[in-house]
Amino acid sequence: MNAFSSAWNALTESQVWKSIFRHGAVNSNRNRVLVMMSNVFLHLHPVKSRKAGIKLRYTWCMGGITFFLFLVLTFTGLLLMFYYRPTVEYAYADIIDLGEHVPLGVMRELHRWGAHAMVITVWLHMFRVFMTGSYKPPREFNWGVGVILLVLTLLLSFTGYLLPWDQLAIWAITVGSNMARATPLAGTEGPLSAALKIGDINIINSGSDARFVLLGARSVGENTLLRFYVLHCVGLPLAAAFLMAVHFWRVRKDGGISGPM
Repeated sequence: MNAFSSAWNALTESQVWKSIFRHGAVNSNRNRVLVMMSNVFLHLHPVKSRKAGIKLRYTWCMGGITFFLFLVLTFTGLLLMFYYRPTVEYAYADIIDLGEHVPLGVMRELHRWGAHAMVITVWLHMFRVFMTGSYKPPREFNWGVGVILLVLTLLLSFTGYLLPWDQLAIWAITVGSNMARATPLAGTEGPLSAALKIGDINIINSGSDARFVLLGARSVGENTLLRFYVLHCVGLPLAAAFLMAVHFWRVRKDGGISGPM
């Protein structure tokens, strides 16, 4: 019991815990109020805003531009879903039709170039935040959320790359997905994966490793196209939208857009 209490105290006193939770145990009226005021659903707006936090400053506006591009990609992506069919038989032909025959086919070009621009603006936003020291307390939790959003942006770009289903896309995803073989513990060629055995049988093999989970098969094919389509259109955008809401809420709670520290 004492060991459990010591571990719990060490956890609640750590910097990671305090960066996420800004209040103590719910054992007093003060902490109950703090729990409500620090909840994204129960108290969206900050208790107070510092004058410096709402002052117009030179910040490149890369975070705002990235969010604007996300909205553009969401709108154009919804329109493209009316015409695109994620099957090996129709995918490439639908992409050609979107550019040459479908009214407002320019939406596909807007979607493609918007995706490239979003990757660039996310990197510039992260660069600005890092150079101004905004990864330091009390903003380290929001920095972690931003890093996850950067990874989601790259995954959105990666999954969307296959959807045209041309030779460039198929071979690019083949090469890119081969890197999953080196995943620690989950890739057939990754560190420590060979140690996971039941008797003489390896648990991690080419039919159960991280690459197989990503592709849905041992090679790029029909299952991969459908899997990437669902991830690109549903799974990853919903996860990114949720984390963006947390990101914006935490920016306001931390006193507005960060500046040099």
